[in-house]
Amino acid sequence: MREDDLTQASDAQLVVAIGRWRQDALAEAYRRHGGAVFALACRVLTDRLLAEEVAQDVFVRLWHEPGRFDPQRGSLRSFLLAHAHNRAVDIVRSEEARRGRERRQHQERVRVSAGEDVEGDVWDLTVAEHVRDALGLLPPGERQAIEMAYFGGKTYRQVAASLGEPEGTVKSRIRSGLRRLRDNLADLVWEDSREP
Repeated sequence: MREDDLTQASDAQLVVAIGRWRQDALAEAYRRHGGAVFALACRVLTDRLLAEEVAQDVFVRLWHEPGRFDPQRGSLRSFLLAHAHNRAVDIVRSEEARRGRERRQHQERVRVSAGEDVEGDVWDLTVAEHVRDALGLLPPGERQAIEMAYFGGKTYRQVAASLGEPEGTVKSRIRSGLRRLRDNLADLVWEDSREP
């Protein structure tokens, strides 16, 4: 066997060559065992992308720590498969822990948001009541224009057409009505806050 021909080398010789930073030795080890490592990772993870990461990790580790392989304790394939299995199981456990954390966080958000909804509903009802009261204090022309524009979903032009008024007049009524509405709301909220 020629020294540079690693296709005939034993796995132990390959690992020695990997320890001497021979990339062709790592490539030969991958050619021999990469498929088995990937297949095992796929079976454990049921995810091809994660399995590819595991296979890469296994061979990167072999590249950096070839001394961890002891041919007296078993074959290179067994060594690589054991590492792939351990790494894949770690990922499965990590993914399960992550999903558990996300599930708990989601349940917590749902619980909190359900509580906020009750407070929000009460707040919305209170605000709606104040707006309704403040609208009732506006002159009829301003109130009608605002209701059509803001609660009826009409444009200023459509409000003007519906009321048979010039668009400029409607805009002016809405502006003055909104100013008056703001003042009325402030007064109502102030009075409400003074009640025991």
